[in-house]
Amino acid sequence: MSTREKILNTAEALFAEKGYEGVSVRDITGKAGCNVASVNYHFGSKKGLYREVFLVKMAERSRKLQSLFWKKIGDSANPPPEQIIRSLSEAFLRSPFSEKERMIHHKLMAREAERPSEVFDEFHKKVLMPFFRSLFLMLEPHMPRRIKREQKMLYLMSIFAQIIHFNLARTMITKVTGQTYDERYIDDLIEHIVRFSLKGICGGDGRK
Repeated sequence: MSTREKILNTAEALFAEKGYEGVSVRDITGKAGCNVASVNYHFGSKKGLYREVFLVKMAERSRKLQSLFWKKIGDSANPPPEQIIRSLSEAFLRSPFSEKERMIHHKLMAREAERPSEVFDEFHKKVLMPFFRSLFLMLEPHMPRRIKREQKMLYLMSIFAQIIHFNLARTMITKVTGQTYDERYIDDLIEHIVRFSLKGICGGDGRK
């Protein structure tokens, strides 16, 4: 692994754990096993390093999930809402990421949700919103025509909220339900998300 990669991996984990302000360049380089000057050499500054964490590490992970979704959708020009929701759920709940990667990603997103930075604004515009808009355009025709666009956006965000919760709260879900979080139970959770979301979008039977 190159020095640059070591710094990026270490910085991402430390920023997730302690936040941008709670981590110094010396903390990062000390744990990465390199000298302080290497951050300036590779990233220009601590802020430049934070930007790379989002636009390289976080963006790569996000785009991989998006790619998994599009692969599941396939060549469908107008996929039904059930297929859209199922493909999105499977992409997240069956992602190739480890528990550590999932938690780092979630912690950084949660920190930025509380106190958004310029870096996150850029990440949001370049990585998240294009995908979000594509999903919205696919699902909107299946939503009630009588409701406003802002409400329709909330429908989509509610689907995401379910998926993110069931993807991250695995230990809690196991304790509450008594179910082992295995492949069979993931199937059940995906079916639940699909059924629950369809009820919210169109009453479960396609009525608008």
